[in-house]
Amino acid sequence: MEEEGIEESSKRFLDSSASGGGGGDGESSRWVDGSEVDSESPPWSLMGDEEIREGYGSVRRRLAKKPRRVDSFDVEAMEITGSHGHHNKDASLWQTFALAFQTLGVVYGDMGTSPLYVFSEVFSKVPITSDVDVLGALSLVIYTIALIPLTKYVFVVLKANDNGEGGTFALYSLICRYANVNLLPNRQQVDEHISSFKLKLPTPELERALNIKETLEHNSSLKILLLLLVLMGTSMIIGDGILTPAISVMSAVSGLQVRIAGFGTDALVITSIVILVGLFSIQRFGTTKVGFTFAPALALWFFSLGSIGIYNLVKHDVTVIRAFNPFYIYLFFKKNSIKAWSSLGGCVLCITGAEAMFADLGHFSVPSIQIAFTVVVFPCLLLAYMGQAAYLMKHPDSASSIFYESVPDRLFWPVFAIATVAAIIASQAMISASFSCIKQSMALGCFPRLKIVHTSRKLMGQIYIPVINWFLMAMCIIVVAAFRSTSDIANAYGIAEVGVMLVSTTLVTLVMLLIWQTNLFLALCFPLVFGTIELIYMSAVLSKIKEGGWLPLVYASFFLCVMYIWNYGSVLKYRSEVREKISMDFMIELGSSLGTVRTPGIGLLYNELVHGIPSVLGQFLLDLPAIHSTIVFVCIKYVPIPVVPQEERFLFRRVCPKDYHMFQCIARYGYKDVRKEDHHSFEQLLMESLEKFLRKEALDIAMESSLNDLEIDSISMRSRDSDVHDGDGTGDLRVPLMQGQRVEETESSIPGGSLLNLPVSAMSADEDPSLEYELSALREATDSGFTYLLGHGDMRAKKNSLFLKKLVINYFYAFLRHNCRGGAATMKVPHKNIIQVSKTYMV
Repeated sequence: MEEEGIEESSKRFLDSSASGGGGGDGESSRWVDGSEVDSESPPWSLMGDEEIREGYGSVRRRLAKKPRRVDSFDVEAMEITGSHGHHNKDASLWQTFALAFQTLGVVYGDMGTSPLYVFSEVFSKVPITSDVDVLGALSLVIYTIALIPLTKYVFVVLKANDNGEGGTFALYSLICRYANVNLLPNRQQVDEHISSFKLKLPTPELERALNIKETLEHNSSLKILLLLLVLMGTSMIIGDGILTPAISVMSAVSGLQVRIAGFGTDALVITSIVILVGLFSIQRFGTTKVGFTFAPALALWFFSLGSIGIYNLVKHDVTVIRAFNPFYIYLFFKKNSIKAWSSLGGCVLCITGAEAMFADLGHFSVPSIQIAFTVVVFPCLLLAYMGQAAYLMKHPDSASSIFYESVPDRLFWPVFAIATVAAIIASQAMISASFSCIKQSMALGCFPRLKIVHTSRKLMGQIYIPVINWFLMAMCIIVVAAFRSTSDIANAYGIAEVGVMLVSTTLVTLVMLLIWQTNLFLALCFPLVFGTIELIYMSAVLSKIKEGGWLPLVYASFFLCVMYIWNYGSVLKYRSEVREKISMDFMIELGSSLGTVRTPGIGLLYNELVHGIPSVLGQFLLDLPAIHSTIVFVCIKYVPIPVVPQEERFLFRRVCPKDYHMFQCIARYGYKDVRKEDHHSFEQLLMESLEKFLRKEALDIAMESSLNDLEIDSISMRSRDSDVHDGDGTGDLRVPLMQGQRVEETESSIPGGSLLNLPVSAMSADEDPSLEYELSALREATDSGFTYLLGHGDMRAKKNSLFLKKLVINYFYAFLRHNCRGGAATMKVPHKNIIQVSKTYMV
């Protein structure tokens, strides 16, 4: 069974090298069994097998397994200056206010332009026949804004950030740190030592959290369900990135139909498309420049909303403040029944863009978003809606165009110009949120690799993805050209918004129970209150599926399929690599020459394994006449945290005995990390870190040897009646650990083997001839140059697989792999130094 996943080239490699094995049992020992879990295994002794078999006794065998720390990933990386200037969340007060000002143009544009169309949509379903209709609708809007954006997001959801990052994938990453629910089996215990993990200490609620953790980890169906929930939420955010620009731009331009005669639907569509093209064209300049450009306009817009609202309240009917009494909501539903429920589809538009507060968190900070909403956005929106309601109390026939009707005549054109600019800017919030979510999903292995442009040297969360930008633009143009009105787009808009909110409510509830370990009653009140409200809104907007509501469902289903297929294929590929990795016994049989010729130089073999020797090495040994004198297995690994500190970037481990000169290196990155270093910087950093590892290894061995000497001295004092002879096995306990390997290497370079009687514990790491020899060989290999060894892996489903699996792997996943960004571009390696071999994985 274990040989089914091994491709023909691997079998050929096994057969060609079996001469040194010894019969049929060598096959099972050379290749790792398919059921092995790819995790940290106990470090194998660097002493030769024959040395252990000489019978040094149980104490000797115990000491041979002792130096675990020598073979662990414990090397700190050297810092590349300026490569990770990520956003400092402990910013000064001035910086916080500056970021709060930027949020007006990036985060709150969508919610800020909702007064343009909320009451128009609400009263298109419920005609105004009494004051109860106006006061009931106003009360619904007030409490919807107060409960969802203010209470839920500002005071609760924003606190569930992942070290300052928001969005559904940030919540998923947070959950993955506390429970092993990630379907990709590359989790390592050593990752928990990264300072950004911030795992909490036990609390009285720990038992409940542990039960939830165990349930999630041992139920594969729940893992898949959780992933699908996260992918659905992300897909709907991307869908918002399509619908928000479409409805915002069309709402702005539609005002011209009121004042300009002959400005028909065709002119509306063409003008909207031109503006959309210009809007998406400026995204490449980055969030900071766009935010500072848009923020003054939105600040003026919110000031206009508040001022006009106060004017209408004072002039028309200040008694609409009665709507703060929620009893009017009951009267509204009692009077209008089914029509009132249908009007909820329009009422939900007052909170469109609320998810951007959380999804765009990585671009800003929690205090800046909280300050901007509570000080500016929330008061101005309440005044705007109350002013419109006061106008409707006197002029109920103006509901279809209430916003422009409520503006004083002398201020109409200035306000129209500001409203047009604000509505165009509103789309910026979900465009930025889409970029952030896709970047996170790529890092966590749930989206095909795409080019990411980091638009800010200071704020690492501000990014631009060209392919997604132009895709969103194309979809927006199609939506505008196909629907040709804002009514049907509004029906579609509500489904996407409420869907994302339901996903956030579910994930934050899980965070409360598993991570925050909140009191059970309080934790259940959160989904009970907010989930109930959102389900009521969802029931209202789902009734509009035939009137345009199908559109976000189509978009969400498309992105959901893309992300799940990519994650499914990536997990199968990784498990196949684990199943086919080369065993240590086989490497020992090959010898230090690896069955070929070792030439000067360093070969960086990129692979995805976090532990073990990848099977693609066998393909290189078959295809190349020689292999480099030093080989480093490089694994670019993304861990479920936003940022990995520079000093915790690299992990090193020695592979095989010293004379093989083979090492394993894991370069860890967070899903928000910026990989700006070029290959020259990476090579320099890698070699400095490797040299540091070798020195640390020699120092640890020397310290371990000193401890052994002390232990042996204690044993000798207790057994003073026993005489120790030179040839005795017990006398050999004084020989430092791993000296056998050191002697084998130094004897060939130093005549006479003068080091045989020199204990390593008597000299420092710098004076160890074995270390100096290895460092000299490493520098010589570095001077000879670097070669990047890449494996181009194709995946095929096994012949006995189900038809659906064959369809997904052989066609859909293969199409995504062939059209996403290549490995050389993703890993930032020079094309002129690449050697690539092809390999097929049968999954």
